[in-house]
Amino acid sequence: MARVETACAVLAVALLACLLGAAADGSDHRYKEGDRVPLYANKVGPFHNPSETYRYYDLPFCAPDHPKDKKEALGEVLNGDRLVDAPYELNFNEDKNSKTLCQKKMSKEQVAKLRDAVAKDYYFQMYYDDLPLWGFLGKLEKDKEQGGGKYLLFKHIHFDIMYNNDRVIEINVQTDPNVAVDITEDKEVQVDFSYSVTWKKTDIPFEKRMEKYSKSSSMPQHLEIHWFSIINSCVTVLLLTGFLATILMRVLKNDFIKYSHEDESLEDQEETGWKYIHGDVFRFPEQKSLFAAIIGSGSQLLALAIFIFLLAIVGVFYPYNRGALFTALVVIYALTSGIAGYTATSFYLQLEGTNWVRNLILTGCLFCGPLFLTFSFLNTVAIAYSATAALPFGTIIVIILIWALVTSPLLVLGGIAGKNSNTEFQAPCRTTKYPREIPQLPWYRSTIPQMAMAGFLPFSAIYIELYYIFASIWGHKIYTIYSILFIVFIILIIVTAFVTVALTYFQLAVEDHKWWWRSVLCGGSTGIFIFFYCIYYYHARSDMSGFMQTSFFFGYMTCVCYGFFLMLGTVGFRASLVFVRHIYRSIKCE
Repeated sequence: MARVETACAVLAVALLACLLGAAADGSDHRYKEGDRVPLYANKVGPFHNPSETYRYYDLPFCAPDHPKDKKEALGEVLNGDRLVDAPYELNFNEDKNSKTLCQKKMSKEQVAKLRDAVAKDYYFQMYYDDLPLWGFLGKLEKDKEQGGGKYLLFKHIHFDIMYNNDRVIEINVQTDPNVAVDITEDKEVQVDFSYSVTWKKTDIPFEKRMEKYSKSSSMPQHLEIHWFSIINSCVTVLLLTGFLATILMRVLKNDFIKYSHEDESLEDQEETGWKYIHGDVFRFPEQKSLFAAIIGSGSQLLALAIFIFLLAIVGVFYPYNRGALFTALVVIYALTSGIAGYTATSFYLQLEGTNWVRNLILTGCLFCGPLFLTFSFLNTVAIAYSATAALPFGTIIVIILIWALVTSPLLVLGGIAGKNSNTEFQAPCRTTKYPREIPQLPWYRSTIPQMAMAGFLPFSAIYIELYYIFASIWGHKIYTIYSILFIVFIILIIVTAFVTVALTYFQLAVEDHKWWWRSVLCGGSTGIFIFFYCIYYYHARSDMSGFMQTSFFFGYMTCVCYGFFLMLGTVGFRASLVFVRHIYRSIKCE
């Protein structure tokens, strides 16, 4: 076992080293005057559809004689980046004034393709010395009087580059609407593409050159909103804590006093409330294997979220560290699969399960299965659209190898460790042979209304922050305030635990002993609220459109919401289990 742990540790260090150097190209970013500075064209696509991107040379731009693709890390490929040599020569500290790039005669088909791109607000993205730059291909000048308009293609690009000694600090792109060609009509067009370069000196140090990309999320007005979100969430937590402390604790104290009196009359000795069901409250739930698999997968996803936040806080995910987040998600999910295996198997055996191997397979497929099916469908859509989101065959093989050589073995090792742990379920009360009948309860105490109540409070604590996260993932805004996001995440966990505990107590108080599955469903119901927010965001807060973008948005967000359901469901159950054990340990169970 020691050798296995050592091997896993070495593997983890190696994979994280790959993560930290995901976007590194071996350059020290120092140049002499006249040196070639690497410029890569990345992708083009509709501005409002961030997932629908295409290779730069899919459009009829000027191309070098032999453009070479840049070797990319796993995370860059997953992010849809496809870097290739750009046609522009931006040598270090060399100004250029209207240099001709190429003269290109556009066919009718190429003109139609570019016109469609301009109509959809296509943008291009490039990287110059690992600094991102963007620009639009053209613009639509609408004619308000006659309707319609002119489609203009920009044919001149100006690069403003700032440098400090021998290093590039900043680059900006400007397109001149006055230097454009009309591509409104279906006819062949002669286009003379050109560019110009201006170099300016700056005092900004190289170490701070990425700060301009994170300023937008750190502006005072945005910080005020973030802090309002934090205060709103903290007030929610305080109110909830106060509610639990004053109501629940007082009620429980009265219950303990009542149940501890031994000199009561025979009429008063008849048990009521949660003590009445002490012989049923620890009766194991139905579908033990599925229940244990949910707890195992949820524990793994919780560990994944915590590790991702730690990497974010130490600065791994700085703006435009290409693909670092995707690399981290793949690597850490693979390395934490042992947690799922151990948790699921040990808990399944505590519930007196017999087929632990089947339970382990179910645990491995519970989250990965739906994610794989979603990915297969969306990758097929991306291939049909010839989009960069379509993963190359080699990348798919790499992911399969990671799953086969890292995820699955660690899952099995965790399962074996869980099987050998030999821990028994700690129940303060003996379970009776036959379950008591649950009394007739009003409609609002059924599962769905309880889930609605349980999910609302945790969702209200995070919904303000959700907008900024969505605008970052499904838009072009940048999110860098990970410390605030981590605080909101901790608040989410606390509120979920508190709400689920409160609802579990009220469920037991009306003599409903089937709290196991209810605690998971109530805890995870926030994931359902997030999914409804996805629908609202898509229709009301974004301009996304088209089958591909809609498929990607709802496909992957459904998987994310499902992950939240598993993770928060696990939090809700664990909190409820601690609470139930505590209250039944505090009374005499006969």
